[in-house]
Amino acid sequence: MAGKLYGIGVGPGDPELLTLKAVRLIRACPVLAVPGLRKEETAAYQIVAQAIPEISGKECLALDMPMTKDNERLEKSHNKAFEQLRQVMEQGKDIAFLTLGDPCIYSTYLYLHRRAAGAGYETEIINGIPSFCAVSAKLNQGLVEKSQMLHIIPSTYGMEEGLKLSGTRVWMKTGKKLGKLKEKLQAEVSDKKGQQVSMVENCGMKEEHIYRELEEIPEHASYYTLMIVKEQER
Repeated sequence: MAGKLYGIGVGPGDPELLTLKAVRLIRACPVLAVPGLRKEETAAYQIVAQAIPEISGKECLALDMPMTKDNERLEKSHNKAFEQLRQVMEQGKDIAFLTLGDPCIYSTYLYLHRRAAGAGYETEIINGIPSFCAVSAKLNQGLVEKSQMLHIIPSTYGMEEGLKLSGTRVWMKTGKKLGKLKEKLQAEVSDKKGQQVSMVENCGMKEEHIYRELEEIPEHASYYTLMIVKEQER
């Protein structure tokens, strides 16, 4: 009987935000998988290792999943990664694929999930705490109130479209686009009163930085940076 593939969300950075279900399944699975060339260098593995030190003794598949918009390169890397997973599942071993935040939200795991499910393997997604919920809590504020809408925007793809939206806007992975986004928001905030701009870099990690005003936000930040632009409820 073939093994099962679990996509396990480990939360945004704080190991205490791992769910009980995630911890149980990570301990139960004989094999781990992480998106990266070396497990010790992947953020998801580092988070889990703090809560479950014994994972260091588990078999771990380091899957090369590059950050690129080159569709051909992505297709090749995803196919290769799935083949690595398939070989292990064919040995009857369950695999826990560790991914930051929640596997359902802009996760590299989903590419492998679709391939595994399409090939007839048993799969299951284990939710994790999304980064934007953790950031909102870190800022000690809510995301939306009453009839406000919530928009989740990938900064590297939907900046111009996102700037047109009303309600609360969550800008994910803003690092590379931070300077341009800040410039756009400065012009927007001067026209629209009552907007609150906050940002957290590396939420829950050792290198965490919190910015509560647009003026405080630097021109550059790390990949794990999330900004919240919130219209104040009147």
